[in-house]
Order: sequence, then structure tokens, then C-alpha cells
Amino acid sequence: MEVFKTIFLLTALTLLFVFIGGYFGGQSGMLIAFGIAAAMNFFSYFYSDKLVLKHYRAVEVNRQNAKGFYEIVERLAQKANIPMPKVYIIPEAVPNAFATGRNPNNAAVAATEGLLNLLTKEEIEGVMAHELSHVKHYDILVGSIAATIAGAIAIIANIMQYGAMFSTDKNRQNPIIMIAIAIILPVAATVIRMTISRNREYMADEGAAKITKHPEWLQSALLKLDAYAKGGVMRNASQESAHMFIVNPFSGKNISFASLFSTHPSIENRIAKLEQLKKVL
Repeated sequence: MEVFKTIFLLTALTLLFVFIGGYFGGQSGMLIAFGIAAAMNFFSYFYSDKLVLKHYRAVEVNRQNAKGFYEIVERLAQKANIPMPKVYIIPEAVPNAFATGRNPNNAAVAATEGLLNLLTKEEIEGVMAHELSHVKHYDILVGSIAATIAGAIAIIANIMQYGAMFSTDKNRQNPIIMIAIAIILPVAATVIRMTISRNREYMADEGAAKITKHPEWLQSALLKLDAYAKGGVMRNASQESAHMFIVNPFSGKNISFASLFSTHPSIENRIAKLEQLKKVL
């Protein structure tokens, strides 16, 4: 079922991208857009995980050099019934964590040094169970490709917007309509991407609670991580990868309007949903 959902979401985003190409460039534009979408999906599928780990200077660890952390992930992977992922530590003082990889057989989880120093063992288990839930449900693949396509839609629409403004070709579509579409569609793509990301954060929180049977572990961790994130931003943090982290690395910079387009639901809402799970676990 999760594989089907993943394919459906990626197909929908790809079709949106192709539609934009078709509207602005006719059949040729549609073919070009399809080719670009296919290339982006291929690249995201095979290489996005390696690039993000390199970007954050993540160092792979094992049982010998990070026994406690490694064994937490190993135990949780067994409970989640997924293959053991590669385990990384990021040399960063701001506490945070993410998962990456195109499927459970090619996955990695990473935590910053700050997270491992700040949280208790139980809280770390809650965080890593959240990340393994992402892995189990193919969330990282969906998020990476959705972010790539949304960004490409924004770039192409921006180019077409200026083309419509300065074009003198009377046979082209109404430039006002083209400009309106060029503005609306990137926003729509971004909203779709944010909705996907937010919903999957809730799902991963629920998955973590079911794996550990202790929702309070993740609740406590989220409170600490959110409080710390509001006081500082991670080095090398990028908007393109913000959706991958358990808490938004730009929380400290968010304003009320910007929060409407946040990749993460509010910590208050996440904690409230975890509280509800205590009644059924």
C-alpha cells in the first residue's frame, strides 16, 4: 500500500509539471517537461541521499565507535521489521535528526552530536523511531522528489512569466492568463509539497509511538528540540532539505505568515496528537 501511495503522489506531481510545460510550450513543451521530470526523478531516486549526507558532513558510524547510538537504531529497526539502515552522526551542535534513502533497503539515519548530547536514551529512541517510520513508509523519497519538482515548477513558471510580459507574438496565449498561471501554479506545487510533508510528519510520529509504545519519549524530545531550534540555526541548513529533519531547522526564523508554508506541523499539534495515542497504545 505504501509503495502504491508513493507512486501515486510522484505521478501526480510529475503530471502537474508536464501540464505546465504543455500549457506554455504546447506539445514540444510537454515533451521537454516530461524529459526534465524523468531526469529529476531519476537523480532524486538514486543520488539525493548521498548529496544530503555529504552536504551536512555526516560521518558513518558502527557498533565499535558509536555503540550506544548504533544499538538503539538496530533494536528499533528490528521492532519496525525493516533492514538495518546505515547510521550517521553529523558534527553539529544544534540538535536535530533526519532519515534519507530511496527505500528501506537503501536507507540511512543521521543525528547531530547536539541531539545525542542533549537527549536521554529514551528520547533518542523516540526520535530514531520517528526517522525509521519515515524510512518504512518511503517518506524521504516522496519528499525529495516533491521538493525537486516544486522547485523546478517555480523556476520554469518564473521564466514563462517574464516571457509573457515581454513577448510581442500575438498568436500566443493571453499574457495576463499566462502570468496568473505562472504565479498560481508554483504556489499550488509548494502547498502540495508542504501538505505531503506535514501529513507524513504526523504519520511518522504515530509510527514512532507504535514502535516504542511510549509516545511520551517523543513528546519530551520534541519539546527540547523545538526549544533549542528557536535559539539557533544549523550550519549549512538549506530550505531544500528542511523538510527532512524531525524539527524545522529554521524554526527560529519563522514568522506567523511564513509558518503557513512550513514543512512541519506545529510542535503543539504534534504533541497533542501523541497525547491522544496514549489512550490506545
